[in-house]
Amino acid sequence: MSTTVLGLVRASHPEPTAAVTTVAGLLAVGVGHRPAGTAAVALSVLASQLATGWTNDAVDAGRDAAVGRTEKPIPGGAVGRRTVAWSAAVAALATPALALLTNPWAAAALTLALASALLYDWPLKSTPLSVLPYAVSFGALPAFVVLALPGAPAPPVWLIAAGALLGAGAHFANVLPDLADDARTGVRGLPHRLGATGSRVAAAGLLLAATGTLVFGPPGPPSGVGLTAVLAAVVAPLVGWYGGRAAVRAGRRPVSAFRAVMLVALIDVVLLVTSGRVV
Repeated sequence: MSTTVLGLVRASHPEPTAAVTTVAGLLAVGVGHRPAGTAAVALSVLASQLATGWTNDAVDAGRDAAVGRTEKPIPGGAVGRRTVAWSAAVAALATPALALLTNPWAAAALTLALASALLYDWPLKSTPLSVLPYAVSFGALPAFVVLALPGAPAPPVWLIAAGALLGAGAHFANVLPDLADDARTGVRGLPHRLGATGSRVAAAGLLLAATGTLVFGPPGPPSGVGLTAVLAAVVAPLVGWYGGRAAVRAGRRPVSAFRAVMLVALIDVVLLVTSGRVV
C-alpha cells in the first residue's frame, strides 16, 4: 500500500501540483478570503492539479515506456496505470464538488480550468494548439479565486491576462526537457514546431509579459516591489537556461526552466498580495 501511495504521489507531478496549489492559496489570502474560503480554494485547486497530473501520466504511460522513462512511476512499476486513471477520475469529480463550497460561478471557472487541462492530454498535446489549454487553465485559475469571494465579484481583466500569459510560458518551459523523447513518439505540439531555441525565447518573453501585466495592469503607478518582480522575470529564465545546460552535461533531465517559471509565479503572487490592488 505504501508503495502504491508513493507511486501516486510521484505520478501527480508533485512539484507543479504543490506550486500551483500554493500560488492559489496565497492569491486567496491576497484578495481577502477568510480562512475557510482560503481552505476551500486550496483544496479545490489541489484536486484539479491531482486530476491533471494523474491523467497526464496515465495517458502518457505508453509513450513513457517506449522511450525508457523508467523513473516515472507507471513505466517503473511503482503503480499501475489503472490505479492512476481511477485516481484521476475521482479527483476530477471532486474538483467541482469542492469548488461548490464557494459558489456556482467560481465552480464553473475551476471546472473550465480542469476541462481545458484535460484537453491538453488529449487531443491537443500533439497539435499547434497545445499552448491553448495552458493559457485557458492558468487564466481561469485566478478568475476562480476572485469569483470564490462572497458576492462573486468580477475578476479584473489584467489578472486573467497575466495568468494566461504565465500559463503559456509554463507550457514552453515544461516541454523543453522532453523535446527529443516527444519527437520519438510522434508528439508535435507548438514547442516542438518552434524548436528548443524558439521555445526558450517564447517562455522567457511570455513570463516577462505576465509579470509586466501584473505590475502595470492595476491602476496607479507600479511599486518598487513590482519593478523588482520584473527584474526577477528577466533573470529567472536565464538562470533556468544555465541550470538546464549544466543538468544536460551531468546527464540529468533539464527541468530548471520550468522551476524558474514556478519561482516567478510565486514572486508574482507575493507581489499581488503585498500590493493590495487586486479587487
